[in-house]
Amino acid sequence: MRLSTRLAPVAALCAAVLFNSSHAAEDTAADAKMLRAIYTAALTNGPAYEHLRELTTKFPGRLAGSKNLAGAVQWGEAVLKATGADRTELQPAMVPHWERGAKESIAIAGGAKLTAVALGGSVPTPAGGLTAPLVELQSLDALKTTDVKGKIVFFNRPMNPEYINPGLSYGDAGDQRNQGPGEAAKYGAVGALVRSLTHAHDDVPHTGNTTYPPDGPKIPAAALSTIAADKLSAALKADATLQVSMQINSRWFEDAPSANVIGELRGSEHPEQIIVVGGHLDSWDIAPGAHDDGAGIVQSIEVMRLLKAVGYKPRHTFRVVLFTNEENGTRGATAYSTAAQEKKEQHLFALETDNGGFQPRGFNLGNPAGNAAKRAARWSALFEPYGIASFSDGVGGTDVHPLLAQGATVAGLTPDSQRYFDIHHTTEDSIDKVNPRELELGAAAMASLIYLVDQYGL
Repeated sequence: MRLSTRLAPVAALCAAVLFNSSHAAEDTAADAKMLRAIYTAALTNGPAYEHLRELTTKFPGRLAGSKNLAGAVQWGEAVLKATGADRTELQPAMVPHWERGAKESIAIAGGAKLTAVALGGSVPTPAGGLTAPLVELQSLDALKTTDVKGKIVFFNRPMNPEYINPGLSYGDAGDQRNQGPGEAAKYGAVGALVRSLTHAHDDVPHTGNTTYPPDGPKIPAAALSTIAADKLSAALKADATLQVSMQINSRWFEDAPSANVIGELRGSEHPEQIIVVGGHLDSWDIAPGAHDDGAGIVQSIEVMRLLKAVGYKPRHTFRVVLFTNEENGTRGATAYSTAAQEKKEQHLFALETDNGGFQPRGFNLGNPAGNAAKRAARWSALFEPYGIASFSDGVGGTDVHPLLAQGATVAGLTPDSQRYFDIHHTTEDSIDKVNPRELELGAAAMASLIYLVDQYGL
């Protein structure tokens, strides 16, 4: 996630005035009835799970630049049209194009193979691979005091199990994957291995993006499964002269055309003011992308269907955005926020779902005034029957966060995340890991929040 502290207070004030000047007095009984209708429509007749099955079966591995992402873009527009969007649009965005090529191979020199995947963005090894001594580190700071020149650096700090929220553990350990290889290259390392970012102890490696300083050296990098990481660490303790062989066959290509997929229901009273719900259409190349973020895609589409199913006509323009290229570039988010600024669009509220399709627990919310979560919490009693209890401060998510700097209120769905990082960025992120009722409950929670914001402002 890329955070920004540059807000637009004047734009925010104007948007707030426009948003709140004509909203009706809140009617708890009518609102409770509407939320009950939304949840009933979701749980008794929701197509989200079948949409997810189609997306992950026809278009797995939807990485930027791939044919499957291009196919998913067309699929997304077709589904939005079938759902009843008043208007659809493919908003162009040029995206990075990286391919891992033939399967990578990581092994103890002269010994056992280690279960691993190349990190997204990794450069290839030299032709024929490379073999070098190994050095194990627990932090990036250790590079300053350890001789790594000519060696393969092995970052092996586990995700901290003490955090109740696994997302905090993921963020805390993520520097090893995100910046570790690039930093190790500065100190003369020839390769990098990283412990997979997960609490799970299994033999499933997790990929994810790594970046290099623009003018710095680049070295090949891969993630080891947690079992492989433990095996390698034990072998190094037994033999300090241990060497590792790496073979990575990745390639970079020219940027490729892609698009955000947009579908709208035009507002009946204030069509010039926009409320957004969305997720990201791309996924890692090895992943079916069911939870990350196929679930968010079908939930966002389902919000539109649910509003229509209960006969609700949005006062403000309601827009579904299926963002491209969240995983390794955020070019879709940039294209969307840039276009919004250039067109002087008034975005009032933007809700993102990119934390998996598990049981929803609440929302994180942020606005320029810093009081969005507190204001949303006034609806706690309406949400309580549906297990939604948390309204916390936050920044929404990677794709909607840029709109915060333009004065919009942003939010993110917060599901139960305990199992999310067991499958995140892996081959195991498949539809059988998604519970249909939990998926629909998330969509219903978002549709309910959209309804309340559209009616009363936030």
